[in-house]
Amino acid sequence: MSTPPSSALPADHLTVFAGFRRIASGPRAEIVAQLRAAPPPQEPLLRVFDDATGTRIDLDLRPEAAEDATPPRGVGRPRLGVVAREVTLLPRHWDWLASQPGGASVALRRIVDEARRLHEGRDTLRTARESTYRFMSEIAGDLPGFEDATRALFAGERQAFVERIAGWPDDVRTHLDQLSNAAWEKTQ
Repeated sequence: MSTPPSSALPADHLTVFAGFRRIASGPRAEIVAQLRAAPPPQEPLLRVFDDATGTRIDLDLRPEAAEDATPPRGVGRPRLGVVAREVTLLPRHWDWLASQPGGASVALRRIVDEARRLHEGRDTLRTARESTYRFMSEIAGDLPGFEDATRALFAGERQAFVERIAGWPDDVRTHLDQLSNAAWEKTQ
C-alpha cells in the first residue's frame, strides 16, 4: 500500500488505522465509501487521520450524512475565495495601509504573498514536522523511544528519527516516513 509523500498528498487525503495496522489510505470520498461498506468495526478501534495535518478526525458514516455539505454563506466574496476576517493593527499600521495603492486589502495580500514566497521552505519543514508529530502523538505516544523520536524530528535529525522508530510497528513507521518526508532539510 504505497502513497506519495505528504507534500504531494491532496488536502483531502485520509489514512485509517486499526490499532497499529494501516487498513486504508486515499481521498476522503473513497475512504468514507470504504468504511460505509465495511462491516461494523471490531476491536481495535478504527482511527482516521487527516494526512495534511496529522490530526485524528471523526467521520459521519451514516448513509444520509452529506460529506460534501455546503457551508453556510458568510461575509466576503465566497465565489472568489474571499473570506472576511478580523485583523487587529495599531493606528500607524492602518495609516500606512490606507496610503498604499489599492488600499489596505491589496497591500496586505501583497505582503502575505511575499512572506509566503520568502519563507516557503521553512514553512514546509515546520508544517511537515507538526503534522508528523500530531499523528505520532496519537498513535505512538506510548511506544518506547517516543520522546527521543520527537526530539530528533524537531531537531531535523532524520537518521536519529529513523533509529528511534525502528522498533515500532511497520505500518506506523511507513506512515511516519511518508508524513515526515518534507520535514527534513534537503541536504540530508
